[in-house]
Parts: sequence; C-alpha cells; structure tokens
Amino acid sequence: MADFLFKKQCDFMNAIKRAVKDIIIVGGGTSGWMTAATLSQQFKNSPVNITLIDSSAMGTIGVGEATIPTLRRFYTKLGFTDIEVLRATNATCKLGIQFKGWSGDESSFIHPFGLFGQEVNRVPFHHYFTKLRQSGDTTPFSDYSLGVKLARDNKFKHPNMKPKNQLDIFDWALHFDAGLFAKLMRDYSINNGVKHIDSKIDHVSLNNTTGNIDSLQLDNGLTISGDLFIDCSGFSALLIEKALKTGYEDWSEYLVSDTAAAVQSELVGDPVPYTISHAQKAGWQWQIPLQNRMGNGIVFSQEFISTDEAIGSMLKNIKGKLVNDPRSFSFTPGRRKKSWNKNCIAVGLTSGFLEPLESTSIALVETAIEKISSFLAKAEYSQEDADKFNYAMAHEYERVRDFIILHYKLNGRTDSPMWQHCRDLAIPQTLNDKIAAFKTKGDIIKYPWEIFGKDSWLAIFDGLNFSPDSYDKSIDKFSIELLSNELKKMRNGIKHEVKNTQTHPEFLRQYCGFKE
Repeated sequence: MADFLFKKQCDFMNAIKRAVKDIIIVGGGTSGWMTAATLSQQFKNSPVNITLIDSSAMGTIGVGEATIPTLRRFYTKLGFTDIEVLRATNATCKLGIQFKGWSGDESSFIHPFGLFGQEVNRVPFHHYFTKLRQSGDTTPFSDYSLGVKLARDNKFKHPNMKPKNQLDIFDWALHFDAGLFAKLMRDYSINNGVKHIDSKIDHVSLNNTTGNIDSLQLDNGLTISGDLFIDCSGFSALLIEKALKTGYEDWSEYLVSDTAAAVQSELVGDPVPYTISHAQKAGWQWQIPLQNRMGNGIVFSQEFISTDEAIGSMLKNIKGKLVNDPRSFSFTPGRRKKSWNKNCIAVGLTSGFLEPLESTSIALVETAIEKISSFLAKAEYSQEDADKFNYAMAHEYERVRDFIILHYKLNGRTDSPMWQHCRDLAIPQTLNDKIAAFKTKGDIIKYPWEIFGKDSWLAIFDGLNFSPDSYDKSIDKFSIELLSNELKKMRNGIKHEVKNTQTHPEFLRQYCGFKE
C-alpha cells in the first residue's frame, strides 16, 4: 500500500505543470536562431518573453551546409518560400548524396530523396526488382528513381504537387550558407520581439532546493533569470553539462571517426544538385556546392591517420582556390543522456553529435524544436513532458546512428585497416535485426522515430551491394516476361521525364540570378 501511494504521489508530481513566462536561449548560430524563430512565432501574441544570449567573440563550428528535405518544411511553417531561402543563402538544390568509393575506388551510387519504382498490390517495388534480378536481369536499381536520374544528369525541377504515380515522386533539400541562414532566422526572430544580448556567460546559478537553473551572470554585469533555458552553446554545453552535469552517452564503440576538418574554396564548374561523400583511405571527404563557392571537409579517425595527413589528403582533391584556412575539431559521437534535464533543454551540438555523413545535424535540431514547440503549446510544461521529450530524442539519435553505422558496416573497401576495422565492429541490436530482416526476406523493419524511410535504406543496401536472399513469394504469379516488360515501362517513363527537365544551373539562373 505504501509503495502504491508513493507511486501515485510521484505520478502527481510529474504531472504538475510549471508556467513559462521567460525563455532564455543560450547560443546563437543555426540551432539557437532556428529555436528562437519558431518560439517567437508561437508566442508572438502572448506574454512569453524570449531572450537569446550569445557572444560575437565566439565562433561557430560550421562543418557543412548540406540539409535534408525536412528543412524546407521547417522554414515554410515560418512563412518563407523555397525561392526566398535559395536567394538569401546562396543556396543550390540537393536531390541526394553521391557516395563515391564506398565499395571500392571506382564505385559510385546516389542516395536520393525519393522513391524507387512503383508498388503493386501493396507489395513494395524492391521485391519485384529482386525477383527480376535473380532471373539474371542486370538493370541497376537506380534506374527506377527519378531523383537519382535527375541528379546524375545535373537537372532539377520542382516536384509535381499531384504526382501521377510513385515513379513521379521525389523530394529535395538545400546546400546553403549556414551563416546566412542563421542571419535569416535572427532577423525573423528579432522582428518577432526576441531580445538579443551579445555577451559571454560568467556564471550559472542553480537553485539550492530544486537544482534548476535560476539565473545567468553575464560578463557585461547583467543577471538574466528565466523559467526555461534552452542550451544551444554547441560542444561547450554550458548549461546542460557544465552546470547540470547531465552526462554523455559515448558511441565510439560503433563509430570510429573522431575528427573533422573543413575549408571553403572557389566554385569550379557548374554546381551539381547533390552532396558528394568520397571515401578516402582513412575517412571520407565531402563536397557541397553553393552558388558562390564550394564547401569541403574531411571526417576521419586519428587512430588511423593524423590530422595533418588527413587535411593534406583533402586539399589534394580540391580543384578551386582556397578562400580560407582549413579548421579542424575533434568530437565524440553520441548523445546527451538527457536532452531535457531540470529546466534546461539541449538543442543541436549541445544535445549530441553524429558525423555529417547523411546531413542530419540540422534535421535533429528541427525535430527537437518541433517537440519543444508542441510541449510548450500552453506556455507550461511538466516533468512528464520532459520524460517524453527525452525518450523521443534518444530514439531519434539512435535511429540516425544506426543508419550511419550501416554505411561503414557494409563498406567494400580493402585499401586500409580502418575500413576492415569498421566492418568488424559490433553493431547495435536494432541495426543487426534490420540487416538480418532485409537479408533473409527483403523486409525493411520500420522503427518509431526514424528520420530515414524504407527507400533510404534500400539506397544504401543496394549501393553497397547488399542484396536480399529472397522476396515476397506472392508475386510469383507474375511471369519474368511480364515483370521485365512492366519494369521497362517504368524506366522509360523516368527517362522521358528527365529528358524534358531543365538543368540545375538553368533553374538557378531563372530563380536566383545565378551566374556561372
């Protein structure tokens, strides 16, 4: 009976709502100003005050400028159009990511933002493709993706808002200047009433009874109090870790890369509508084309190559003249044990970090902001809300982690110890189950809180030459001849669509005044 009453009391305490009148965001940059923009829109006509504190003397990481399609949904909710953001951020269009050398030096495949083939009778397309392939057909899986074919031909158009069928479906994202996007969000936030303080934090004061953050003492002499603090201070994690000692879950046992270096260069040639991820001897190099320059970087493990060697390797593969000096930083892959601790929420790099192999950093910022906005719908929150937030964010990070590990686990490189080491590493059980289900029956397990859907997993499986042993036997009623004819029609329809599409540079000239 005592245990029952204690549980009831705990449930009651967890459900108590705490009013929020003052929200303090620590850290500017992309994550801070995106958070401020959303909350300033949500509380524009309410008594909730939002203050963002950052210091112009502090730099930002800025490891890359590639995004996934969720970003477009994010800024659309704020009232921005695609063309407005393209113009404001020197952006180019992104149809997916090209992976070069991940199965050997000459290998290449594209992970698109779109679908492969046409589902028939509720059986996913890849089962029909697998049956045809096992009969001896050698047509590449990528020939059934409009997104891949557009990207390879350096073409771009707006997706059809009323697609004729699944073959007509693709999506897109942006390569943009992250600094300019942060400025766009900052101007929007300030116009909505967000107070901006340019100052460093000298001290964080905690409540002796609750352990919550009471106030921040700034180096300009001000003391700032708040009800809810959002930590966007990057790797320094000023509030969530240095003040609240929340703890960090280290995933180095699964992911060996621990260092990145980035540099910008002049744009040479036409910008392509995809990010390039080029596998190197002890890591991988990215190339991200903007309208006015190229973003370059390399991710590697210092266990297998030194920083100087890695940067030297990266520079050899850059065609244009450098416009700044390379900058490097170390990281530990993983996530905060709690993204919401006490009255503090971590967003962005403060919450966790996974290498930018699939451009997920900003997407994880977006999903955190969306959840914060939902839980604060009535300008109040409870411990139960914090617990739900932590559960969801932990799984969001873990699902992305598994997807990134997949690239390394199935890699086909044999030129260096690092790649063999990655193949030999133990993997999380969730990923092991997913790989096994696909290998045995061609099934794609769908977990809650996944950013990447079925076709993204198919792109990586196929691109890394990992094929299922079997397929859905219900399709055996279709003859090989019939399947061959129908799939040929699919390919021809995609070819026709691509042929009649303008080039990516033509699109940028039309809408953004791009000059080659």
